[in-house]
Amino acid sequence: MSIDYPVILKNSEEGYAVACPALPGCWSQGDTEEEALANIRIAIEEYLAACRHLL
Repeated sequence: MSIDYPVILKNSEEGYAVACPALPGCWSQGDTEEEALANIRIAIEEYLAACRHLL
């Protein structure tokens, strides 16, 4: 099963910041837009894995 999570991508002085509003505290960054989006995918996977361990 696959779920899509919307993200917010913002350009900053250090590159790109990205957050997933559906998962509080789930954010990442990257030097490029592509890197930031790849990093948030990893962050979402790790966030959800941590949540599964709490069940």
